[in-house]
Amino acid sequence: MQGTVIRNTGSWYVVRTDDDQLFDCKVKGNFRLQGIRSTNPVAVGDRVTLVPDTNGNTAFISHIEERRNYIIRKASNLSKQSHIIAANIDQAALIVTLSHPETSTTFIDRFLASAEAYRVPTILIFNKTDLYDEDELRYLTAIRALYESLGHPCFSCSGKTGEGLQGVREACKDKITLLSGNSGVGKSTLLNLLVPEADARTAEISQAHDAGMHTTTFSQMYDLPSGGAIIDTPGIKGFGTFDMERTEVSHYFREIFQIGQECRFSDCTHTREPGCAVLKAVEEHRIAQSRFNSYLSMLEDKEESKYRQESY
Repeated sequence: MQGTVIRNTGSWYVVRTDDDQLFDCKVKGNFRLQGIRSTNPVAVGDRVTLVPDTNGNTAFISHIEERRNYIIRKASNLSKQSHIIAANIDQAALIVTLSHPETSTTFIDRFLASAEAYRVPTILIFNKTDLYDEDELRYLTAIRALYESLGHPCFSCSGKTGEGLQGVREACKDKITLLSGNSGVGKSTLLNLLVPEADARTAEISQAHDAGMHTTTFSQMYDLPSGGAIIDTPGIKGFGTFDMERTEVSHYFREIFQIGQECRFSDCTHTREPGCAVLKAVEEHRIAQSRFNSYLSMLEDKEESKYRQESY
């Protein structure tokens, strides 16, 4: 019997079979996916084979089909292991807020680079536009222009008023979309607007820290009324790199990789080498300073850094 994992609570999985039955499942045995050291061998979006238990209400997952892609992050408790956020997705949607709380460009760039590494297209959704003042709205225009120039579709919306949501709906139609972002960016509010029956819990922003409180504690897939599905995930505080060689980091920054082909040395790290086309492009503002800073911060990731401190 085959099906798709639609919910992961950490110890149990809910699988929807191809004939639309739901089973609470456990993993059969103590298997791990070949080549992936993960804290969660099964992720939402996985295609699996299950064996129903004798009582008919539960089942065991006996096999995971090969994934076409996945989004992965550093595990929060075991530094040499990963945590697979979701598998077999058509795109990732990163929810961003310029304030209340602020999403750093470093976080955005790390997410985009990680998605690029695993061949997952990404869209950016700038939420809470109803809260922005004139300066923040000007910054929104500039930052959208930056990421759109890199090929990432961007949307501006307000989860409070619903303004701009139609564009998001159209972008997610007939696709399996991973919904991610820092805690407090309004992810659950947007989910409730896109999928009313999700009834996801929301929480007020902590005034003391201008940060969000975690309201999603597990990953779950919801069907979209217009076709496709949304995978909701717990809020992420940071996004450390995993399984990425230092020499590969530039490959996942599209503009750095492209301009880097013009460097004098083929193994240029774009840090201090003579004849570096990337450093020249940064000086000439053809590469955004914020993007270059994010690239440099990822080069340093082989040392422990604050960006690895992720949390559910």
